[in-house]
Amino acid sequence: MASSSLQALLARAGAALERGRGAEAAQILGPSLRSSALTRDDELAARSMLAEAWLLQDDLDQAAAALGRPPDTFRDTVSAGRLSALWRLHGRLASARGDQSRAIALHGRALKQAAAAHDSRAIGLAHYELGQCYRQVGDVAIVREHIMKAASALHAAGDRRHLALVHSLSSISLAQRGRYDEAMAALRQAERLASIVHADDVLATVCGNQANVMMMEHRYEQALALAERSVSLHEEHGSEHGLAVALATLGQICVRLGDLHRAEEALHRALEVRSPIQFHETTGAVFDTLAQIHLIRGRYDAAADFLGRAGDAYGAYGRQTSHWYEWSVRVLSARLALRRGALEQAVAQADEILQGGAPPLDALQATLIAAEALTSANRLTEAEQRLASAANMLDPTIAPATWGEFLRLRGGQYAKNGSTADAYHDFSQSTTLLDLLGERYQAALSHLALGRLVAQTGARSIAERHLSQALAVFQQLGAERDSADTEQARGLLSAIGSGEYVTSPVDADDAVARRIVDAAALPELLERETAAALFEAASADSTVVYVNLPGGDVRVVACAGCDADAARSLARLAAHGLAYGRGAIVVEPLGRDREGARFVLVASPLPLGHPVMRRVRMIATVARQGFALCAARDRSTDPIGVAVDRSLEPLVPGFLCASVAMTHVVEQIRRLQGNDLTVLITGESGTGKELVSRAIHVGSHRSAAMFLPYNCTTTGRDLADSQLFGHRRGSFTGAVTDQPGLVRSAAGGTLFLDEIGDLPLDVQPKLLRFLEQHEIMPLGETRPQRVDVRVLAATNADLEQRVAEGKFREDLYYRFNVIRIHVPPLRERREEIPHLSTYFLREALERLGKPDIQLSSEALDVFSQYWWPGNVRQLKNEIQRAVALSAPGATIEPAHLSPEVGAKSLLSATATTRPARGAANLAAVVEQVERDLIQAALDRTGGNISEAARSLGLTRRGLYLKLRRLGFDSRAEVDTR
Repeated sequence: MASSSLQALLARAGAALERGRGAEAAQILGPSLRSSALTRDDELAARSMLAEAWLLQDDLDQAAAALGRPPDTFRDTVSAGRLSALWRLHGRLASARGDQSRAIALHGRALKQAAAAHDSRAIGLAHYELGQCYRQVGDVAIVREHIMKAASALHAAGDRRHLALVHSLSSISLAQRGRYDEAMAALRQAERLASIVHADDVLATVCGNQANVMMMEHRYEQALALAERSVSLHEEHGSEHGLAVALATLGQICVRLGDLHRAEEALHRALEVRSPIQFHETTGAVFDTLAQIHLIRGRYDAAADFLGRAGDAYGAYGRQTSHWYEWSVRVLSARLALRRGALEQAVAQADEILQGGAPPLDALQATLIAAEALTSANRLTEAEQRLASAANMLDPTIAPATWGEFLRLRGGQYAKNGSTADAYHDFSQSTTLLDLLGERYQAALSHLALGRLVAQTGARSIAERHLSQALAVFQQLGAERDSADTEQARGLLSAIGSGEYVTSPVDADDAVARRIVDAAALPELLERETAAALFEAASADSTVVYVNLPGGDVRVVACAGCDADAARSLARLAAHGLAYGRGAIVVEPLGRDREGARFVLVASPLPLGHPVMRRVRMIATVARQGFALCAARDRSTDPIGVAVDRSLEPLVPGFLCASVAMTHVVEQIRRLQGNDLTVLITGESGTGKELVSRAIHVGSHRSAAMFLPYNCTTTGRDLADSQLFGHRRGSFTGAVTDQPGLVRSAAGGTLFLDEIGDLPLDVQPKLLRFLEQHEIMPLGETRPQRVDVRVLAATNADLEQRVAEGKFREDLYYRFNVIRIHVPPLRERREEIPHLSTYFLREALERLGKPDIQLSSEALDVFSQYWWPGNVRQLKNEIQRAVALSAPGATIEPAHLSPEVGAKSLLSATATTRPARGAANLAAVVEQVERDLIQAALDRTGGNISEAARSLGLTRRGLYLKLRRLGFDSRAEVDTR
């Protein structure tokens, strides 16, 4: 087969693989392997792509046959890039078969070869696969590290398909830590990237992950729509394994929605899918969910059978995996023992889970199971200790449904201890919260508990309402045992008098206050609980929590005693000060939300007496404080989390971060984006100082306004003053029009002063005044003008030396030197050179319209060894030059590089292999030399600053500045005058 024909065939197959069309790619590639004219490298390329095609179809045997024997058995020489692809595919096979330890080792080999080949795409793919493996093992920190490195490399390579998969993998890590908004943002980015390349199989996976995040947020209707879309996409374009996963997710969502019949259909359909990957990974989850269904229905033998099958399936899932699969089975087994009445067994199993080092949420569930079992066994002191332990473990904002269960259990304990008011408020809040979340079965259990409690206090009508609600849900779910218990509780109501209690059973203000305080964990819960508590406390017709919107309209957020339409009418009456025809309306403020002022109204058939008004105001005050707490929590930020979990997107286009040094720079940038502080950016010419300043601007609240750069070396004193601060017409010869100047032109935005060290000395006082007072005095003006501009500055000069030489004001130096970001030279972050080279190559190809030009590994070797005195700018220009001089389809070799880079590569290689003192970089060596020389001079002169400065060729001020920078703190305190 001719080389050009083969390359065209491989290109067609590659396009099919990018779209996730494994069958199409396999059909294209099949005939190529039967050609006797294939070179060894062409054969391995075709085999790699064919194995990829079979893996997309879940056919592990065909993929293994296409790959053949592992690369370490090869006798011939194979390029590092090809070896990387082969090792990665062998690793994917090992991972699909459940051997994560072997998969990690193989992907490690792939990464090593990719680095040797300087191949950004191969480096990114290896990091992605390692992230996948470590996710199975359960090492979250390592997963995040590989995700970040994969994103940087794949951004450089422009691989949108796998970049979408990286974003999707990142979302799983974020969602597991309760960071749902960030997880959905990552998934939206993944969806965008997958749509660009028409990778419907990736889009199907992304939709499935979006459904899971929505389910974690208890947004079940949205989760259902996304799960249905995921199933549809997998049926049309995805793998059998992906379809099984989507069906399993759909089944879990239907269980939460209470549609157990549809859940069973989806789960049994998932079991019918035949995929070798599906059996090992998904079947256990399906059996687990089926066990939950039978537990709800009270069919305990069937639940035990499915739990056994789930355990067997999880146990069959490979070697060296994490144990997180088994925890769900163990928690369900303990819950099954509790439901069967085997209380001692339930406590023992819960303790085994806790002692086994279960994940936090599973440990929390085990603690609650033990507490419920101990309460049922009347071991109340032990149960109270378990609930106290659970309270310390529980964050209602991350696990609100579990908080609802906790409230029900704590209410049950209060009831056993005779604290009826506390029990009532815990049960009431549990029902409110679980109804709000859509947790129908758990909410029904809370309604049952509340109905039983109020029945004991004589509130027959309230008891009937709650028991009827519980029974309706239990009957719909087919929960036979719970239905029978509810029917029995309803049967006992006939012995209770017919009186109706419309207030809380016990007039306990402290219990009501605690109920409101607890509800402040979630704003939506606080809204509902405020309405419910005031409805009961005031014996009201209705209560409404509403927000006054701009334009005079209102938005109802919660109500009690009336429907939504009536609540809206009442809120409009209150907002416009109109009378309530059926009685009196009392309105209390509850602070503000994002749209306007928040209020609560209490509508009563009669004017409220003083004792009732006191209770209404007390509850409203506590609620107002709760809303303030919620608002403060929403405003809070977590700088540590920002540093650990950087966005996978570049700060600005072309800003790649694939080294420890630049990671530190990115962390500094992100910390500074949220404020208006002046920042000095230092670094050699060409390192990207303006890119750093743009990144600070783009991530700030000024991003919608102008970013205005100004190079201080371009003009003299008079022109610089006018250009920066403006002038009035006639203020000097030639000033024929008013000029606002750059400072006023950038109002509301960011002014970037490049090469600030070259700013004329006469202009520096005006700049200092502006930085300190935010005022300027344009030429010809008689009054200062205030301007809101953030100033960022950059320099490649030694400002300390310029201060010592009298060329830069010392006070301005200190004003700029408060916050400094140093951008390291390219030679100190050589690991980024392959990624930057790949990115600049893609950029040059698009600009010059020259397709299929590649950088050879030998050329990348030269790039990695060269000193790059011009830094990133020089690398970019070198690649643009090589592309401009190359023909389409060519490969850039070292001979095609500029004489300067090519001639000095050998010398650079020799220099980089010579061991430097202490393995330090140039900046560290220079700093140490400075420190040694200064120390020697001080020792010679007995610490005399003037003599030491003269011997070093410095002024006293220059030496003092260096002493401070280098940490000679005791001497730096000497008077500098």
